[in-house]
Amino acid sequence: MEDHEQCFQLLKTRSAENLFIIGDIEKYGYEQDFQKLWGNFNADGLLTAILLKYERNYIPFAAGPFDAEGFADIMSQDTDFSMMSGIKEITEKIEPFIKIKLKRKRQTHYAKCTQLNRDLAGMDCSIVQKAKPSDAEALTALLDSISEFRDSVVREETRRRGLEDGSSRSYFIMEEGCMVSTASTAAENSLSAMVVGVATAEGYKKKGYATKCMVKLCRDLFLEGKELCLFYDNPAAGAIYKRIGFQDIGFWMMNRYA
Repeated sequence: MEDHEQCFQLLKTRSAENLFIIGDIEKYGYEQDFQKLWGNFNADGLLTAILLKYERNYIPFAAGPFDAEGFADIMSQDTDFSMMSGIKEITEKIEPFIKIKLKRKRQTHYAKCTQLNRDLAGMDCSIVQKAKPSDAEALTALLDSISEFRDSVVREETRRRGLEDGSSRSYFIMEEGCMVSTASTAAENSLSAMVVGVATAEGYKKKGYATKCMVKLCRDLFLEGKELCLFYDNPAAGAIYKRIGFQDIGFWMMNRYA
């Protein structure tokens, strides 16, 4: 695609917010049946907005004014259109022009981190281990033991594959021969990664284990020049992430139309 360089220059301005778009382009390119991209160019020929379709989901991004109605028309005319997701400040501009009835809307806090808070810079994380593919079974067992993650669709095979191909990584702490705390990434690309699966087993909480896993994870990814982002619904969880160095950057919307 001749516009690739201009596309990535735009996406890199907010790499955490564009985690999914960047990852899908790097993984699948521009010539797949299940993935398409549209660009909105200004009068000077500069790319100002991008619309990505992956399967039945559309994700828009804009760095300034853009043709929201034009993006909405693309979605409205697609008989396979099911969902629009993205940063609220962008999706809310497109939503009024979509000609298909909105069935359900979900909003979650979206936060990113580019550096640790100063008081955590010297934290001793020597007890934290980085997971290998052979640890996928224990990771799955730990998360399955915690009610918050019991209904997760991510299973052992998926975790093992992510650890093998580098699209995810996990860190954990062992105590008394058992894995008791963990933090992971998902949807990693060359510029950013999503933090997921932050958890500690009952009986091992309030020891700072999850914080140590998170700090080790953040340090390693920052060394690779990556930004970290995450979703959260629970204000208490948000407060914990903010103590580490995450800052709210808006809301992530998932608008379902079919």
